[in-house]
Amino acid sequence: MAMTEVAVRLAVEADVPAMAQIVCDWEAATDWMESPYGPEEIAGFIREAMPEREIWVAGEPIEGYLSFDPSVSRVGGLYCKTTGAGVGKALMDKAKAGRDFVWLTTHEPNERAQKFYKREGFEEVSRHDAEPPNTVREVRMEWRA
Repeated sequence: MAMTEVAVRLAVEADVPAMAQIVCDWEAATDWMESPYGPEEIAGFIREAMPEREIWVAGEPIEGYLSFDPSVSRVGGLYCKTTGAGVGKALMDKAKAGRDFVWLTTHEPNERAQKFYKREGFEEVSRHDAEPPNTVREVRMEWRA
């Protein structure tokens, strides 16, 4: 199956509710992930991060988003409504563009995400306990050009 081009653009304030809903839907569908936050709280976290982060959205309507902190070259979040459609890859390509180093953490039980990041050239460098209030162990992965 040929991949179609996924449109990616910088997020704007009006995109925040859709991004928050993608996170909430993912958490609800993931049996090992508990979240104390609802869509309003998650939207607040995204709004708070917007001035310091590059936040990219893909698709119309929005199919996924990626939050990147350029001050430390870290992907803070990558969430997609569906997998295998090229949305995550298109967003990750934006994060890596013009850079020679990017890092992220993913949840230890999220083997599907780890496989995706490995296909994208990331390598596992460590595993550690999550920072509260999170309780799921994390895997740190790094990419170098």
